Amino acid sequence: MKLHRTNTTGLEKASFLFFLLVSFSLLSGCDHAPEIIKISGSKMGTTYHVTIVADQPAPANLAEQIDQVLSAVDQSMSTYKSQSELSQFNRLPEAVQVKASDQFWTVLQTSEKIWQQSNGAFDPSVGPVVDLWGFGPKTGEDRIPEDEEIAAALANSGFENLLFNRSEQAISKQKPIAVDLSAVAKGYAVDQVAELLEMLALPDYLVEVGGEMRLSGSNPEGKPWRVAIELPSLMPQVQEVIAIHSGAVATSGDYRNYFEKDGQRYSHTIDPRSGRPITHSLASVTVIADHCADADAWATALMVLGEEEGMRIANQYSIAAYMLVRGGEDFRVISSAAFQPYLPNAENEI
Repeated sequence: MKLHRTNTTGLEKASFLFFLLVSFSLLSGCDHAPEIIKISGSKMGTTYHVTIVADQPAPANLAEQIDQVLSAVDQSMSTYKSQSELSQFNRLPEAVQVKASDQFWTVLQTSEKIWQQSNGAFDPSVGPVVDLWGFGPKTGEDRIPEDEEIAAALANSGFENLLFNRSEQAISKQKPIAVDLSAVAKGYAVDQVAELLEMLALPDYLVEVGGEMRLSGSNPEGKPWRVAIELPSLMPQVQEVIAIHSGAVATSGDYRNYFEKDGQRYSHTIDPRSGRPITHSLASVTVIADHCADADAWATALMVLGEEEGMRIANQYSIAAYMLVRGGEDFRVISSAAFQPYLPNAENEI
């Protein structure tokens, strides 16, 4: 974990997995320049970066507080920790009910909502199918599963087999399903750090965990934070720069995690309805939402749905979505109605 405090001068650039953040120098002539606090580290199998524009003193142990928040999410929802709340639940036999922590319950409720609205395109119970293709924590050599293997894994999946006792905040399952919350947990972790900063009266911040981010207030220049959407390619390139005062941004793409076998490309994005990698031409989806857990999950869901069905659902639920679709060697851009105000040619910056 690294904590770095500095009064900002000059131009700084930070490159993340899916986004490039461009922050500008402080306005000249200010009597009391805000303190720029930068905190970074590793957690949840990835890295995190927090930038705060503080006009009042921050707690001396802020880095430790952020680390504790992220550790709590990791201990609850990690698929790699055998004693995480998630792993313990996955080992439970059917019909055994267990009370869920507030964090685990909240993420499951978010998952249920998006599972329903996406018509099953987002399904955290598809973990065994993801493992089968070698993209989960149980990785192995690249191989194409047999149809029978896929059918067997799908038979023990399905979010409808997760049972909620809402009066007692308890969960159980009616099939031996294994839940994998990796498509929403990082976004939830971002939200938890953001809520900590707001509780500490530090409203100007950027929080990023593994490429998913949430922004609030203004950058050091007193302007909206500027986030660049990456062009789907092996070499990082900027496709679009958007300005955001407040909100969360998440991207899902098929261009970094995949394998090729016998001349065919297999994406890590698995359609939970078929148990197979997606094959459509949608290359990446960027979603803006109030909360990063929603943006994270919706980016995955829309990536599974593809260009046409994904955009239809995005417009149906007023989701701000930006899609890059392959067309030969180039990419075609489409965006939902809710995303239009964020584009550079919009009349007003958000």
